[in-house]
Amino acid sequence: MSALRPHDYFVTGTDTEIGKTLVSSALLLALSRRGTRSLGMKPIAAGAVLQDGVWHNDDVDSLVQASDVKAPQHIVCPYLMQTPAAPHIVAQREQIDISLPQIVDAYQQAMQLADAVIVEGVGGFCVPLDDRHDTADMAQVLNLPVIMVVGIRLGCINHALLTAQAIAARGLRLAGWVANIVDAQMLYPDENIAALRDRLSAPLLGCIPRLNLEDTQKAHAAAAYLDLNFLK
Repeated sequence: MSALRPHDYFVTGTDTEIGKTLVSSALLLALSRRGTRSLGMKPIAAGAVLQDGVWHNDDVDSLVQASDVKAPQHIVCPYLMQTPAAPHIVAQREQIDISLPQIVDAYQQAMQLADAVIVEGVGGFCVPLDDRHDTADMAQVLNLPVIMVVGIRLGCINHALLTAQAIAARGLRLAGWVANIVDAQMLYPDENIAALRDRLSAPLLGCIPRLNLEDTQKAHAAAAYLDLNFLK
């Protein structure tokens, strides 16, 4: 399938816990500030707690808060699993069959509700979902341009270049990348970012510093560091 919509993107990362949700939420807020009705999705989330009879995942909740279009959970997160571990392991243990066509259907429903849909992946770009599929397959069936979040820490150059190669190997377009400082003590972060700018064909959309803020404030602060004018 192909969305052919100018504001829909798949957000992936060079690893887990490197700021995909922060950047996805910031993108939603930045789009909203430009007058674009936005909706965030995280089709697969592992790790949930029960609150008032409803299962919640922090990443999904962050996307919901950043979206100015509201949608039911079966659209925002078709597969919300309880255990915070690798998706294919949790899915097997919780007897969940992850269906890529169902994820595509949820995305198509989201398209009807919003002018922009930001789809956040799970973990890195090639995380297994079951014995046959991984997150790269999910990105491929959605056929969205990809925004890559690079966690700026030691090893980030190699991780980013390998992820960019994997994206291209699936026939997907890397629309842009975001540098997110995850290690505030890293030596020579600017030089690492410069090396990536020289080697990645896609534009740098922004560099987000380490934000010492409450979680509810981080996405709003991060949005100020993004320049969506580079997106095509």
